[in-house]
Amino acid sequence: MSEGFGNNDQVEVRRVAITGIGVIAPGEPGRDAFWSLITSGGSAVRRISQFDPSSFRSQIAGECNIEDDGIVIQEFGDGEDLSAVDRSIRLAVAATDEALGDAFDSGYETCSTSDRIGISYGSAVGASQRMVELYDHFTDGGKYWRCPLGDKNEALFEGLLPSTLGACLADRYHVNGPVAIVSAGCTSGLDAVGQGAAMIQRGESHIVIAGGTDAPLLPITVASFDAIKATSPSNKKPEEASRPFDAKRNGFVLAEGAATLVLEDLEHARARGAHVYAEITGFARTTNGYHMTGLDNEGAELADAISKALLKAGIKPEQIDYVNAHGSSTQQNDVHETEALKKALGEHSRHVPISSIKSSIGHSLGAVGAIEIIACVLAIAENLVPPTINYEIPDERCDLDYVPNTARRAVINGALSTASGFGGFQSAIVIENPKRRDEII
Repeated sequence: MSEGFGNNDQVEVRRVAITGIGVIAPGEPGRDAFWSLITSGGSAVRRISQFDPSSFRSQIAGECNIEDDGIVIQEFGDGEDLSAVDRSIRLAVAATDEALGDAFDSGYETCSTSDRIGISYGSAVGASQRMVELYDHFTDGGKYWRCPLGDKNEALFEGLLPSTLGACLADRYHVNGPVAIVSAGCTSGLDAVGQGAAMIQRGESHIVIAGGTDAPLLPITVASFDAIKATSPSNKKPEEASRPFDAKRNGFVLAEGAATLVLEDLEHARARGAHVYAEITGFARTTNGYHMTGLDNEGAELADAISKALLKAGIKPEQIDYVNAHGSSTQQNDVHETEALKKALGEHSRHVPISSIKSSIGHSLGAVGAIEIIACVLAIAENLVPPTINYEIPDERCDLDYVPNTARRAVINGALSTASGFGGFQSAIVIENPKRRDEII
């Protein structure tokens, strides 16, 4: 099964511009700090500080250096206090404030009650942190099965619903248009941006707030990944634990974060004199129906998603100048992705620079796909490929150019970002320099 968007011969579609970006990634907050970290070869992975991880197999994570009271707290909607919502929503708000401030001089006040403004946001585990905290509080650490009835525990219900994220963002930014929440595991952030672009192409919105967020650093999440041995146990040297495509990789590093992109109809953006960073020109997703957590080594479904995204963008593999790989640092995924790139890009796969920024910031589940799209946008803007750090020992099964350890200068007019998630979800998106796109069209 596959799905995507892009140009075709029958229907003229609107072009999708990226006019604002905001990032709250592991390390210091903000897009400038994020870009500096991933291009300098730094790492934001450390021992978990949000709770005592001593009893767990994997005790490390990519943590954002931003306390809850460091995220702007304002009342929104009917006066609800932002401090009462889950950290994942607060991270999303911080990223979105930055993105809208980047796109519009007046920030989020630009988003009025227009029904042409929409939201498409992704999250893998939603407001689980707040829900667990509240349940623990109201049941005296799980001593009671049922919470006592009362107004103060209604937030438990809000924590249960993935739509709470969309409702909070819509309230804060005065959005009355379409709001969609995507929860497809680790592809959620990328899928939400692709879906937001499709909303513009179909004419549903002329501006879409798109991105992904997750704050999964709590015991139950760490325990869940421990149970299937998906995360790295390299606790003694946290900054070296995430090592995509390296022969000694032993699992991914859990992380938190959020990223927002302001997507806009290109004609609308140019009419108001907006700065256009890049365009989203192709998106596709597939599923493999293979296994809940396992992957085969062939990469056929991811290759199919990549090929469809290129087809919808109307470009050849040779026009991709950089691949931002999912590169999770698990044994299975990195082999699977390498094979998929070979199938989809052919001989070009051996020449194009490929890197995984998860080596620096870890894997923030439903957020990381959106964060990686912003890495592509900045790579196009700066003509700089961020490296895959901690790459020391080549794996004969992963034999492409992974830009080891040091950033590389390159002319980047077209970038490809991929995502792969438990359950067999496979996604790909194409981001291009608008000047080249003008020439193509």
